[in-house]
Amino acid sequence: MSDETSRERMPTSYRAGGPATDVASADAVPGLEPVVVGGGPLVIEDVVRVARDGAPVVVAPAALEEVRRTREVVRGLASDTQPHYGVSTGFGALATRHIPVDLRHRLQRSLIRSHAAGSGPEVEREVVRALMLLRVATLATGRTGIREETLTTYVGLLNAGITPVVHEYGSLGCSGDLAPLSHCALALMGEGPVRDSKGEVVEAGAALAAAGLAPVELEEKEGLALVNGTDGMLGMLCLALHDLRELLVVADVAAAMSVEGLLGTDDVFAADLHALRPQPGQAVSAANIRKVMAHSQIRESHRTEACTRVQDAYSLRCAPQVAGGVRDTVDHAARVAAFELASAVDNPVVTPDGRVESNGNFHGAPVAYVLDFLAIVAADLASMSERRTDRFLDVARNHGLPPFLADDAGVDSGHMIAQYTQAAIVSEMKRLAVPASVDSIPSSAMQEDHVSMGWSGARKLRRSVDGLARVLAVEVLTAARGLQLRAPLAPAPATGAVVEALVAAGASAPGPDRFLAPEVEVARRLVTDGTVRRVAEAHTGPLA
Repeated sequence: MSDETSRERMPTSYRAGGPATDVASADAVPGLEPVVVGGGPLVIEDVVRVARDGAPVVVAPAALEEVRRTREVVRGLASDTQPHYGVSTGFGALATRHIPVDLRHRLQRSLIRSHAAGSGPEVEREVVRALMLLRVATLATGRTGIREETLTTYVGLLNAGITPVVHEYGSLGCSGDLAPLSHCALALMGEGPVRDSKGEVVEAGAALAAAGLAPVELEEKEGLALVNGTDGMLGMLCLALHDLRELLVVADVAAAMSVEGLLGTDDVFAADLHALRPQPGQAVSAANIRKVMAHSQIRESHRTEACTRVQDAYSLRCAPQVAGGVRDTVDHAARVAAFELASAVDNPVVTPDGRVESNGNFHGAPVAYVLDFLAIVAADLASMSERRTDRFLDVARNHGLPPFLADDAGVDSGHMIAQYTQAAIVSEMKRLAVPASVDSIPSSAMQEDHVSMGWSGARKLRRSVDGLARVLAVEVLTAARGLQLRAPLAPAPATGAVVEALVAAGASAPGPDRFLAPEVEVARRLVTDGTVRRVAEAHTGPLA
């Protein structure tokens, strides 16, 4: 991804506000409800609102009190001659080096500067904001021993719209997302490049000054506390879960449009049939498809003895089983994310009873596994969508529609190459489904001899989610053309509304070939901005 692409992907709804350190400053961004950290676990929608919408972040007063209390525990170790990891020792394989008192502040600065070693394309703004929020949430638990002023300045960065430049490569998903978090901590120190609230690249020191923030002079343990978490991979997991839940509804709408347009039956989606196999997601998907296909003249037209088809192909008949399995996988991943959102990930940690203990909670394995799992099911859902599209284009299987849905087949090619685009994306998604978490390259002179590769799993999942949206868009566009070609028979009110929305947005009615890429993009936009779901739900009621 190029630097220019990164800028294009920035959410246009972002609004910047001033620093906020307690609930009393909740009106930092008028019209947006604040996200409160330190008052209980965050939820996925909190992450989305801060990352994409620019919701202000505030710290609960009780959390600040706990931060102050546990900081005193770390201060008590600051001049201790006994070694304490992160306070008076080196890091990783260098943990055996005892650091004199007069070098301990330099130790923290050096940690951040050396670990801010990322490379490659710039990571999307929403990802950086998500990981910053999640690090703030851990800091606000009081388990890290960080100072209050360090925490509140970090919150100030978020609320001022200052986004550190973070790079694609640098995290192994163990000992935290070290390089990405270090680039953020570097900005907190007033060093390195950032993007300001307008998206322009400036030096961190200048951005802090413009926001009325002072650079942080890191003290004992603070550098380590700023980088030792799974925040990057967790932030991307939360964003992906939000998007997949929306795309799953679109997948059911698309499947219903295809079943209807291909003269398939909705009898197989009956509730009592799905109750025989009580997989929860399957029942939800079948119910959605039933609602979307309701009152279709096209469906009723072949509910006669003249129709000799006994059953439909798997890509039509088994749509709820596949989409339902994806739903259940998303629910499992959301449970893992919820546990992680309730966690305080750092090493060492200050326990509630005042002990400072080393641990391995920074290992990203639980998050990495579900990131990989989601890439697998996203690829399979896209694969089934592509198969339904292909059936529309094959005159031997589309039950009376013209070849490739073309106006004058041979002169016109219709949607032939739109399916090629789908197939290319599905092929890439299958490659992206190869798990990252099964790989481990030891680092830090074999001290960190098993790593999760969760960051890599998260990065490829983002590409996969984007691919799924594009594949579903082609199916929706193609199924709409198929439904139009069934005239004068009318489609179901819900599917007809999707067709009308496409036409209103610039997708043409059937006719001679035209420049198709803009219409594919129209369909993608209506899929991702919620229009497809919204216009269908206007006739079906809420779809789950």
